[in-house]
Amino acid sequence: MAEHDAVIVGSGINSLACAALLSRGGWDVCVLEREAELGGAIKTAELTEPGYVHDVFSAWHPLWVGGPAHAELGDELAARGLEYLNTEHPTATAFPDGDASFLSTSPEANAAEHGAAWTEAMSAVGAQAELVFGVLGTELWSRGGAGLALGAYRRLGRRGLAAFGGEVVQSSRDWLTTVFDSERTHGLLAPWVLHTGLGPDAATSGFMNRVIAFAVEAGGMPIPRGGGARLVDALVRLIEDNGGSCQTGADVEQVLVSDDRARGVRTTDGDVFTARRAVICNVTPTQLYGRLLDLGGEVAEAGRRFRYGRSEMQIHYALTEPPRWNGDDRLARTAVVHLTPGLDGVSRAVNEAERGLLPAEATVVVGQPLTLDDSRAPAGAGLLWIQLQELPWHVKGDAAGEFDTVDGAWTESLRERYADRIQKRIAKHIPNFESSIRKRVVLSPADLQAANVNLERGDPYSGSLALDQNFLWRPFARQPGHRTPVDALYHIGASTWPGPGLGGGSGTLVARDLMRHRIPASGRLFRSRRSRR
Repeated sequence: MAEHDAVIVGSGINSLACAALLSRGGWDVCVLEREAELGGAIKTAELTEPGYVHDVFSAWHPLWVGGPAHAELGDELAARGLEYLNTEHPTATAFPDGDASFLSTSPEANAAEHGAAWTEAMSAVGAQAELVFGVLGTELWSRGGAGLALGAYRRLGRRGLAAFGGEVVQSSRDWLTTVFDSERTHGLLAPWVLHTGLGPDAATSGFMNRVIAFAVEAGGMPIPRGGGARLVDALVRLIEDNGGSCQTGADVEQVLVSDDRARGVRTTDGDVFTARRAVICNVTPTQLYGRLLDLGGEVAEAGRRFRYGRSEMQIHYALTEPPRWNGDDRLARTAVVHLTPGLDGVSRAVNEAERGLLPAEATVVVGQPLTLDDSRAPAGAGLLWIQLQELPWHVKGDAAGEFDTVDGAWTESLRERYADRIQKRIAKHIPNFESSIRKRVVLSPADLQAANVNLERGDPYSGSLALDQNFLWRPFARQPGHRTPVDALYHIGASTWPGPGLGGGSGTLVARDLMRHRIPASGRLFRSRRSRR
């Protein structure tokens, strides 16, 4: 039996950020990871061929670099070997007719490309930046959340606050078509709501579109030199240098509870890790309430019914030469290029996936890490990171009418045939693409679920972000926020607020909450709910 101040289940970015902050604050922290490697959805490997370094799952780090954990830990991580690279050409959309639309880190260039409406829209976000990013960086069900709302009311007034609330729930389609006349601008920005787990017609997608556009213009598209795992390595070194520990191959099967308080965890090997102050679980609600906790009641039942969103596929390519794009030569220098017909194309593909169909014309995310970091492939070679975020978990049919689906499962045959469709789409934009392929590795939704327990149903965002599972209601309305029905047990990760992405937001919020309240080892501040009645 091992005893620590805090035991953290899972080693994703939220776990490591939380552990790093707590260990710097003098806490004895232990991180337990069921897989053989630390990092969760951050994994770097020579997946295709020797010398080709792929970020296997997540790849781009603007949320981390612009987030509160990096602001506090950045210098110490840099001292442990973490170096970020960035670009003036973060993103673009390439359209079927050969035209393209770009978003750069230059406000002047963006205004020239998208008109005066761009400057007005970004200025509006900037004017409300304290409130906008305050929402994303605050525990909404807390005194801090109440203080944020009160401050907004005092500054904006009743009508102004109501208007801001309306903007928060607005869809991407409504925002884009109201603010911008150009369909090219619509097609540039609409695909980015997919990276928040939403679609362009979903509530709150307009708010997220504004935030992403502002953040990308201001912060670019940074990645660590050598791959995303360098961030994991630096965080682990920081944790260990401050007396913490990280263990792999430790599959937690139960949170140990007595007197309504979490006392530790037990692994499938029978090892017990006790926690003097807190147990922190970076898991999905279905894992927390369906496996780790033996609880009855409405909260536990609601947790087990937590809904998941669309599934994802990833395709990794090792190329013998760099891609040569049709059209604008800036595409070859752009970090992330979306392929789509535009706003309606994104909307159609999302709708098809949510009805259980393979989209006829999916939105293809083409990541080009070599535009920033040439150390990831041999000299003169090429490497692509492809992401598809509009797929069903259970395949009912094919919107294009090309594939027969037998039992709805993601078989190896279906995985490769669908990847062939996407490959042909990419080849229309990159003439030398198929002739330069050295090796292709495809990860279907089933492969993603098998690789990471938090990628349930191949959902990269660990749960639907429909409004009833988002903002004030994430992870779900019966148990919003990061506290749980069990004292001293906290819930973090993409399933919790502020949602998915490599920002470390939920881990940072919980670490700050724990340190702010100076939880004593006796746990006396964690009185049971029964005693408070």
